[in-house]
Amino acid sequence: MPAMDLFPVDGVIRSMARGLICRCPRCGQGAIFWRYLKVNPNCPVCGHDLDRYPSDDGPAYFTILITGHLVVIPLLLFPVIWKAPLAIALPGTLIPLCVFTLLFLPRVKGAVIGLHYALKISRADAALHTADRYD
Repeated sequence: MPAMDLFPVDGVIRSMARGLICRCPRCGQGAIFWRYLKVNPNCPVCGHDLDRYPSDDGPAYFTILITGHLVVIPLLLFPVIWKAPLAIALPGTLIPLCVFTLLFLPRVKGAVIGLHYALKISRADAALHTADRYD
């Protein structure tokens, strides 16, 4: 069996889409988070163990990447922004950065959890993917 057949693309996309809307990647109905970024230990609908999927630094990295592209690229492309007085340019830059970051972070974290669900990656696999195990 080819390696690509192990993880059907529609399953990965479906799981990530469910995570993107902050729903359980398994059933699509239960909430992933019980607080802003605090993952539910189990899905309230189907009981699936949601806490087993690692989502440590990846969501923050992807959120910064997305937000940077949405805010910094217009800053570079439109010279009107850099020629504006500092009292206008600074809040005009920092407010969108904060808003986009706060909006995207839980959704990206949900998508990463959905990806880990689809690829069957759990916290128990962490020892397989680190050089620290040889120390």
